Amino acid sequence: MNTLTSTDYPQPQSGDIPRYSGLPTFFRLPFGAQIASLDIGVVGVPWDGGTTNRAGTRHGPRELRNASSLVRRVHPVTYQSPYSLARVGDLGDVQVNPVDVQDSLARIENYYRTLYQQQVMPLTAGGDHLTTLPILRALGREQPVGMIHFDAHSDTNDTYFGGERFTHGTPFRRAVEEGVLDPKRTVQIGIRGALFSEHDHDWARANGITIIPMEQVAQEGMQTVMERARAIVGMEPTYISFDIDVLDPVYAPGTGTPEIGGMTTLQAQQGVRLLQGLNLVGADVVEVAPPFDQGNLTSMTGATMMFELLCQLADAHHRRMTSTGAMR
Repeated sequence: MNTLTSTDYPQPQSGDIPRYSGLPTFFRLPFGAQIASLDIGVVGVPWDGGTTNRAGTRHGPRELRNASSLVRRVHPVTYQSPYSLARVGDLGDVQVNPVDVQDSLARIENYYRTLYQQQVMPLTAGGDHLTTLPILRALGREQPVGMIHFDAHSDTNDTYFGGERFTHGTPFRRAVEEGVLDPKRTVQIGIRGALFSEHDHDWARANGITIIPMEQVAQEGMQTVMERARAIVGMEPTYISFDIDVLDPVYAPGTGTPEIGGMTTLQAQQGVRLLQGLNLVGADVVEVAPPFDQGNLTSMTGATMMFELLCQLADAHHRRMTSTGAMR
């Protein structure tokens, strides 16, 4: 592994190298840096052990890496490069167990606990949405985190298939029950689609989770919705989870549980850009399922949303370092 000094800021490969050449890494960043040398680690979790219908998100990280080669280094609105604000590197994939859900959950949690202990913010490419549970376990062990959650589904169901408690439809119920996610600082945006029961969202609302349906997003607009979300999470540590199926399937067909009537890609970008200034501690993009994709559209969209999130994580890191005068 390469060792970076405290003054090194890894950069994407030069534009002189064709983007289709070399080893595919997230955003063409250096691969294999030591964890302690980074401020933000981009990690793949190639796992879909929690999927209850159309599997395939285990292939998400590889295709997201490949598609991320299309993303340039400077944000088109802020004109800021995240690689000038934080030391970012591709840390590879978590070694999961594709045939054992509990073993994989433990492996993922242990990996992210190491990142937490080294003060490295994670940006994750999933993987199905159960992936987020062990990440929250690692980040919220001492203090439950808040969350802004972009998704078509609330993922607060209790059990599936005769009592199975750990699926991609249950992660946030488990996270609240385990005390690693603060429900009163959790906002779910873009929720829509047919339900199993008229009571599907009762538990979430009763425990203080704020659900903003897609119809409300369309009526009020992203600015108003995100102002409300920001007020709810406040300035305490906050995690961002972005399920690609929050987007309408015309923009992201490559996902396991598509729901029509979703966000446009521009709405999603606007929502993430309005996160600026929050106390962010990590983020993920999940549920990209390349076997169902068309022309790599979903992978390209997912990689672009990862870049939008990376820009916000880098800004949050820079603000913290500037306010404290700390150096890593």
